[in-house]
Amino acid sequence: MSLKKEMVGLVQQQNNYVYIVRCSDQTLYTGWTNHLEKRIEAHNAGKGAKYTKARRPVELVYFETFEHKSDALKREYQIKQLKRFEKEKLILSKKKI
Repeated sequence: MSLKKEMVGLVQQQNNYVYIVRCSDQTLYTGWTNHLEKRIEAHNAGKGAKYTKARRPVELVYFETFEHKSDALKREYQIKQLKRFEKEKLILSKKKI
């Protein structure tokens, strides 16, 4: 199932998401949001993070859903500590590590 199809069912729920986007220069950016679709749109409109502003467009390549914001923020921190090859492995597996 594609990420867009997965996202459609989640958009109506108020959840917390950790996500990874691939920027136009092939770098990876990890973030947290409570509205995934709007956040990706914001990144691509230049209204997202400073990092992604100069690296548009971005493409959503991975996300995880959490009930609690605190859990999402902890996971965001864990992912940000990974080396690039570990993030790529995570993206390919589509599984939590």
